[in-house]
This record gives sequence, structure tokens and C-alpha cells, in this order.
Amino acid sequence: MEQALEQQAVSMPRIGDPAPEFTAVTTQGEINFPSDFSGSWVILFSHPADFTPVCTSEFMTFATMEDKFAEANCKLVGLSIDGLYSHIAWLRTIKEKIEYKGMKDVEVMFPLIEDIKMDVAKKYGMIQPNEDTTKAVRAVFFIDPKGTIRTIIYYPLSLGRNFEELYRVIIALQAADEFGVATPADWQPGDDVIIGPAGSCGTAKERMEDEDIDCKDWFFCTKKLDKETVLNKILKKK
Repeated sequence: MEQALEQQAVSMPRIGDPAPEFTAVTTQGEINFPSDFSGSWVILFSHPADFTPVCTSEFMTFATMEDKFAEANCKLVGLSIDGLYSHIAWLRTIKEKIEYKGMKDVEVMFPLIEDIKMDVAKKYGMIQPNEDTTKAVRAVFFIDPKGTIRTIIYYPLSLGRNFEELYRVIIALQAADEFGVATPADWQPGDDVIIGPAGSCGTAKERMEDEDIDCKDWFFCTKKLDKETVLNKILKKK
């Protein structure tokens, strides 16, 4: 029985799977996930507990970057296994008392899910018994406008997330979709992008001769994709 419960706790969806559906109470009212967010990218992320210092630094950072993510058509949804009143009290404390890296008076406006029974956390594999049986690890799910999971990143309880990297991921995923390319290591908008491997010898030869494509060998080809083109295509115009 104990083994079955442990397996349930760590079961998780995979990249390419539909995001598991749920209805939940949040600090912004009830949500039906992911249907309420159809047409937008979503970052669904969990944190171990309210009133903890690492989580506080993360929520302040996400809240100050919320508009930046919104410009990239990306909404934020947080989760912990604490109750709604704990969430409300913690977020009020953040706004009224906490200052971190020049951030203060920070109001968290994105929904924070109440998950006392750990129903959502278990669906997404956020409870990992070898780390903690009563707290969610720092999971991050990137979900596209069709409700498909596109990227999953997991952090242990002790490690705060890199939020510039989370933003880079959301831009890179959209760039790959929009332009039919892949992004190399450490890619940032404006860097060269990767052209997928050729499907035939003829295509490989054509690519080697194309002046707009830089091929080091038949399997490793890049091309220019300027920053303005990427951001104009991805960022929402106000």
C-alpha cells in the first residue's frame, strides 16, 4: 500500500502530453485548468510552502516580471499545498513587509492554487518522497496555447529558480515554433539558430551551397535570425 502511494506521488506527465485537467480554488478565484488559459502559454509552478524565504524571493521575482511574461503571451499560475488563507496572509506580508534586491511593495496578482489535499501536486508529480512527503518540489511546467506540456524543469527544495532562464525558455519555445528552427546552447534572441538535419543527400547539398545558411558539415547548419524579427513576432503589441 505504501509503495502504491509513493508511486502515485511521483507519477508525472511527460513532454508532449496534454496538461492534466483540474479545477481549483486560488487567490484569484476558481480556475479550470488548462481550459481557462486556452490561447495563452502558461507557466505552472509549485513551491514548497508559504512563509519560507526562498519561495518569498521567487514570488517577488515572478510578480515583478509578470508584465514581461504577459507581453510574450504567457500567464503564471503558482501552487503549494498550503490553504487559501495562508496564501492570502503570506502574499499580504510580502507586499507590506518584505524587501529583496530592491523589490518592495510587491503585489502578487497571478493565481496561487490551494492544494491542501495535494490532488494537483500528485497529478503533476510535484510531491517527491525522497525529497519531502509533505512539500512540493520546485516544479515548472511550460504549457502551450493548445494545452500541451512543452518543457518540464524540476528543482530541489533548497535551490531557487533562475527566472531569466524561465523567460528565455518561453521565448525560445515560441521562436522554434514560429520559425521552424531549433535553438542552440545558451541561445538568446538575436543569436544564430539551428536548421534541422537534412532529410536527403540532395537537400544536404543544397544547404551546403546556400549563402544564407552556414554549414560546418551536412548535419550542423545555422542561420541568422535577428533579435528584432524574433521579438516582433513573439511579443504582444499593446
